[in-house]
Amino acid sequence: MRKHKLVLAAAVVLAAVAVPVANAASAEQPAVAATPTDQLRVEGGSAQVVNGQRTTVRENPFVIAGMRAGGGGPQGQSCTASVVGKRKIITAAHCMIDATGAKHYLYGDDDLNTTGDETFRTKLLSFKAHPKYSGTGGWQTGYDVAVVTTEDDLPVPESQWAKVAGSGDSALTQPGKNGTAVGYGRTSANGGSGVLYKTALPVNDANNCQVFNTRVNPDLMVCIGYNDGRTGTCTGDSGGPFTVDGVIVGVVSWGSSGCDRYSIMARLTNEMGDWARSEIGGTPPSDGKFTVALTPSSGRVDPGKYISATVATTAGDQPERLDLSANGQPSGVAVKFQPESVNSGQSAKVTFDVAASAAKGSYPITVTAKGTSGTKTAVYTLTVGDGGSTDGPKPTATPSSATVSRGGSVKATITVAGGTGASKLSATGLSFAPMFFPFSVNPGGSSQMSLFAPFQPGTYKVVITATDTAGKTGQTEFTLTVT
Repeated sequence: MRKHKLVLAAAVVLAAVAVPVANAASAEQPAVAATPTDQLRVEGGSAQVVNGQRTTVRENPFVIAGMRAGGGGPQGQSCTASVVGKRKIITAAHCMIDATGAKHYLYGDDDLNTTGDETFRTKLLSFKAHPKYSGTGGWQTGYDVAVVTTEDDLPVPESQWAKVAGSGDSALTQPGKNGTAVGYGRTSANGGSGVLYKTALPVNDANNCQVFNTRVNPDLMVCIGYNDGRTGTCTGDSGGPFTVDGVIVGVVSWGSSGCDRYSIMARLTNEMGDWARSEIGGTPPSDGKFTVALTPSSGRVDPGKYISATVATTAGDQPERLDLSANGQPSGVAVKFQPESVNSGQSAKVTFDVAASAAKGSYPITVTAKGTSGTKTAVYTLTVGDGGSTDGPKPTATPSSATVSRGGSVKATITVAGGTGASKLSATGLSFAPMFFPFSVNPGGSSQMSLFAPFQPGTYKVVITATDTAGKTGQTEFTLTVT
C-alpha cells in the first residue's frame, strides 16, 4: 500500500489531467500533513500530478514570486503571493514565519530558471500574520494568512491589484464553485519549479476532504481540487492565490506530500479576509462600471508641435465623476486634459504638447479615468518625428560609484538619452543582479537601480546596458566598493 508522506506548505504546482488513477490506498490511509516548506522531499513520485497550463504575468499581473535566502526553488524562490496595494502583498503566514531566511520579492518573470528577465525586485520591509496564527506549525489549525509591506513601490497599476474577498463574499466558496490557482511551484512532487502555471479547481464540501491526519476546518479553510490528484497544488506555490470570479478567496496553505490529493486554502470569505483588507488599507479596487476609449488611439507629431485626441466615456449603472490623468509620457511631452474631469458618458479633449527637445520615438501613454466604481485605462501611442533614432540609447548612472559594507544596499539613478522607443535595462558584474524600477525607460527618462553588495570585500564593476526597441544598445559603468 502506498504511503502518503508529509505535505509541505502547499506551494501551488499546477497540474492538468493526464490519466486519472483511482487511489484506493488513499481512501484507506489518511495522508499525513506536514510543516509547510519549499524543501519537499519524497521517495519516488506521484504519477498523478502533472503540469497545468503555462501562464504569464501579463495574464495575471498581480502575481509575484516570494524569494528567500536558502529557498529551494530557482534563485531561492520559496512562495507565491499577490500584489494588493502600492506596497502591499498578501500571502500565507507560514511563508513568513515557518520559512526562515531573508526574504524579498521578484516581479515580472514567467520563468525563474533564467535570470535577468524580471521587471523588479524589492525587499520585505515588514509583515503582519493574522493575530490568531499560532506560530510555527500554525497552518494546521488555520489563520494561515499574512499581509506584507515592501520596501519599494510595486510596479503594478492600481487597476490591476488583486481583489481580496471578505465575509460578505461567502457565496464564492460554496461547494460547486470553480476557481483558478496560479503559482511558481513544482509540476510534480519531484518535478521542476520556478515556472508560472495555472490550473482550474473546484471547491468541495469539507466533509468530503477529511482524508488527512489533520482536520480540514471549513470555517478557516477551503478544500479544492480532487482526491485522485489529477490536478492540484504542490510545494513552491504556498501563499499563492486561488481566485473565483476574479476575486482571491483563499491563499495556498497545505496539502499532501505527494501533491496527489486535495489542496487546502486559507479561507478569506470570512473575518480573515476582513482582517486582510483592513491591513491592506481601503477597499480593493473594482473593475469600474463605466468605459473609456481614445479616438484616435494613436498619432504622429513633429518635435515643437502638438496633437490632440478625444477621451470618450460611457456611463455604467449610474452617473459618476471621472478624474482624468496620464502616465508613461517621455521627457519633453506634456499631457493636458480639457476638462480634467467629466461625468461618465461625457467626453474630454486630451492634447500631447511636444517640446522641440523631445526625442524621436514611439511611446505608449496610458490615460486613466478614475471614478467611485473603480478605474479604467486606455492607451494612446504617440510617435514623435519619424519614430526612429540613428543613435542607440546612452545610459548614465548618478552617482557612478559607491562604497558600502558587506551585504548592504545601494541605490543610483539611471538616465537614458536617445534610442528608439523604450530601452530595457539590465546589468552584469554581480552574482545577484541589480533591480530597476521601472524596468524600461523612454528616451529622457530615468530608473532607480537598487543593488545588494556581495559579502566578499573588494571592488566590483557593474556594467549597465540599455537595449532599445530597435535592438541597439548602450552601456555605462557603476563601481561598487565593498568593505
